[in-house]
Amino acid sequence: MARRDPNYIDVHVGTRIRMRRQLINMSQERLGELLGITFQQVQKYEKGANRISASRLFYAAKTLGVPINFFFEGLPGLEADGGLKEGAQPDEFMSSLMTPEGIQLAKAFRDASTPQKRKLIAALARQVADSKEPA
Repeated sequence: MARRDPNYIDVHVGTRIRMRRQLINMSQERLGELLGITFQQVQKYEKGANRISASRLFYAAKTLGVPINFFFEGLPGLEADGGLKEGAQPDEFMSSLMTPEGIQLAKAFRDASTPQKRKLIAALARQVADSKEPA
């Protein structure tokens, strides 16, 4: 039997669930408890391996403190007229922010208590990004 790859929409929604869960420092176990499912099921949702139902997505939004449309923001393939183009490439900026490192950077920026600290974080990140890789 052939293996079926996850739909890119399911992957995107799962990535947004993981990103929000990590931003609020919630474990997969805790989210599973609050949604009445196992942490393994949360893992499958986050990877896009399993589709999340509309009702469970609704409760996930309430539990994670975001509007339902949060999970679809930045969805690759959305056209200006509201249509959908299957298989479009994800936005590079959002994809990098949704990595564990991107989430850590966003959390550090959010937790910086002053504008000066946020400027320092941004300057440091820019300096590291612009630096040459060691040979």
